Amino acid sequence: METLSPVALGFFGSLAAGLMTALGAIPVLFGRVPLRATRDLLLGFAAGVMLAASFFSLIIPALDAAEIRFENDAAPAAIVCLAILLGMGAVALMNEKLPHEHFKSGREGPEAASLRRVWLFVIAITIHNFPEGLAVGVGFGADGLSGGLPLAIGIGLQNAPEGLAVAVALLGEGYSRVRAWGIAALTGLVEPVGGLIGAGIITLSEPLLPWGLAFAAGAMLYVISHEIIPETHRSGHQNRATLGLAVGLVIMLFLDVWLG
Repeated sequence: METLSPVALGFFGSLAAGLMTALGAIPVLFGRVPLRATRDLLLGFAAGVMLAASFFSLIIPALDAAEIRFENDAAPAAIVCLAILLGMGAVALMNEKLPHEHFKSGREGPEAASLRRVWLFVIAITIHNFPEGLAVGVGFGADGLSGGLPLAIGIGLQNAPEGLAVAVALLGEGYSRVRAWGIAALTGLVEPVGGLIGAGIITLSEPLLPWGLAFAAGAMLYVISHEIIPETHRSGHQNRATLGLAVGLVIMLFLDVWLG
């Protein structure tokens, strides 16, 4: 692994993380779907992993990278803050402009009614998974194996319950078990695309490193706040979801310190 370039590491690392979506959705093939309370617990865990990864694996390294290039104490913080907002804004813009469908609130975006339901789901999950692959790619592009491995493991861990949630939601919409699993697996394959882009940009232009790291963090923070946490609180299981978030956060923090 150490002989691979940062771009190759970003691609393969984000691919491995994306494939965990398919692994997490496997229970739907055998009819053993966890209860809603358990799914909310697992989604809370996913939110905790992403939250810790955003700060400890992306925002703090972004500040460190910016401080190397700027002597002014305010400049690194300003760059990182602006990049976080740009990342959140980019995903918000995709959420607004691309037709897609949420599991509860229904269709959104232009011309949503003219698209087939399955593609609305695929577009929605693509919006959410792309920033995760981008984050993994940026991590590998910035610091190689030590920078990307904790992120790849953390994102992979949170992709498993996310894949299960997608497959279960599709089952509820009338899709067959095989088709629900296949669509859930397919949504994870956007992550290596994001990983390739993130690692490539950071490798080609080192001054973009703090911008790329913080941008990826902002994109993930938007997904956490806009989609994952509200989904876990809709059915009255917020206590379990919060427990899952706490466990996910501390596990990701431990992995980042241990592996990074």
